Amino acid sequence: MKHFVKPGESLASIAIDYRIPLSTLLAANPLPNPNVISPGQVIVIPNLPDKESIPYSIHVFLTERQLELRDKGDVVKTYPIAVGKMLSATPIGNFVIVNREPNPGGPFGTMWLSLSKISYGIHGTNNPSSIGKAVSKGCIRMYNKDVNELASIVPNGTGVYIRPSRLLS
Repeated sequence: MKHFVKPGESLASIAIDYRIPLSTLLAANPLPNPNVISPGQVIVIPNLPDKESIPYSIHVFLTERQLELRDKGDVVKTYPIAVGKMLSATPIGNFVIVNREPNPGGPFGTMWLSLSKISYGIHGTNNPSSIGKAVSKGCIRMYNKDVNELASIVPNGTGVYIRPSRLLS
């Protein structure tokens, strides 16, 4: 997979976001000086397929509190979600699913799908009454049956596009 460096990123922060060892990232990217990278520069993320090679994508609309699963751009299913509260807002941007963990325990329900932003993911819940509300610490919360269904369809590397509203997508 290809990652385009954003302002303020380092190879260490990129390795953390993608949950891979820095040594693995360095081995995949033989740079003259690994301490000097620039916004827009392409960094290869090993062991993740390019999101363009995956027919599925996930589109999250925060205001509407909905997650859309798309196949080649066509909406397959829309799910209700919970999003981050005001002081811990869900991040806006383009991410990918980097790994997954069934039954992560605690408040994360039956499935955790890690996003390419450390500490954020799409997960189930042990509090189904929270769905439809702005109550999380920034993650995208789904009913357990819905996140299990989603995880059974989309592979790691799937693009996740989080927007404030459907009107701004």
